[in-house]
Amino acid sequence: MTTALAMHRYSLMDDAECEARILDAKARLGRRLVILGHHYQRDEVFRHADFSGDSLKLSRQAAGSEAEYIVFCGVHFMAEVADILSRPEQVSILPDMAAGCSMADMASLPAVEKAWRELASVLDPDEHVTPVTYINSAADLKAFCGRHGGIVCTSSNAQKVLEWSFGQREKVLFFPDQHLGRNTGHRMGIPLDEMVVWDFEQPMGGLTPEQIRKARMILWKGFCSVHQMFQPEHIERFKARFPEAKIISHPESPFEVCEKSDYVGSTEYIIKTVAESAPGTRWLVGTELNLVNRLNDQYKHEDKQVHFMSPTVCMCSTMFRIDPQHLAWTLENLADGNVVNRIQVPAEDARLARLALERMLDVSP
Repeated sequence: MTTALAMHRYSLMDDAECEARILDAKARLGRRLVILGHHYQRDEVFRHADFSGDSLKLSRQAAGSEAEYIVFCGVHFMAEVADILSRPEQVSILPDMAAGCSMADMASLPAVEKAWRELASVLDPDEHVTPVTYINSAADLKAFCGRHGGIVCTSSNAQKVLEWSFGQREKVLFFPDQHLGRNTGHRMGIPLDEMVVWDFEQPMGGLTPEQIRKARMILWKGFCSVHQMFQPEHIERFKARFPEAKIISHPESPFEVCEKSDYVGSTEYIIKTVAESAPGTRWLVGTELNLVNRLNDQYKHEDKQVHFMSPTVCMCSTMFRIDPQHLAWTLENLADGNVVNRIQVPAEDARLARLALERMLDVSP
């Protein structure tokens, strides 16, 4: 109750007061603290990050730091990865426990275990199927992959991970994002009719035994609510106005959008490609709004114009939950010796999840 009341007081503070409190708490904590800022964070929070990047890169940087406290300005699964990869004496913290991920929530452990049992009525999945989970998933699903000879992937290394996976067994169960799986599989030359979608709300995923036997990739019916909104007609309309424009999309975007894009790649790839482009280049970008706006501001001096793909303004609402008020509350509690919102993965889940992550790092360091 006291904690809730304390947070309520912070929620009434304006951003300027929070800014001052954040800076003061950071100074008090010194090297005992590291703040991680995912690229999709709002600028008022992102500016306080000691490291910025994607979720895996940030977790590895934090684990290599001397910090006692890892404050992850991102979402729940990211703070879990930080806890899994960090040293035992380090503490992983999420400023707002409500900062989840709608995509990650589309694949739960009970649903995946049910799918595994149903697949077993057609074939032995432990002999024929490699489970692959996108890093945007809960720790217990990473542990499931560790237990069943599977692996984790990121949007950067998905192809290398899939190549490894097919070297283990002839089929892959890929969750939770169907689009990353389909786009990566297509680039590898896997025919679309050999990639089927497992609808977790339907018995047997809505598939026949014949479809399961024929499939090389079984794609979970999950998606990112931000990237799902991008449509091929958005590209067509933009190119009609600016035929010279370059199109770049994140592979969480629908297949038809990626097919119409000049470049497809991870968040880090998008940043690097725009940064290295010629002055005066115009870009249409299919990824989260905060990052697109940041790129536009960052490269204005080179006369680059960076546009958000969708005409509808949409940002990652769960990322947006991390605000200056929650960050100030978290840091001041830490400076006063109170650990709040600790993320701690159960030991056995952490062990198995680390196994799946280590397989990934061996495949794609």
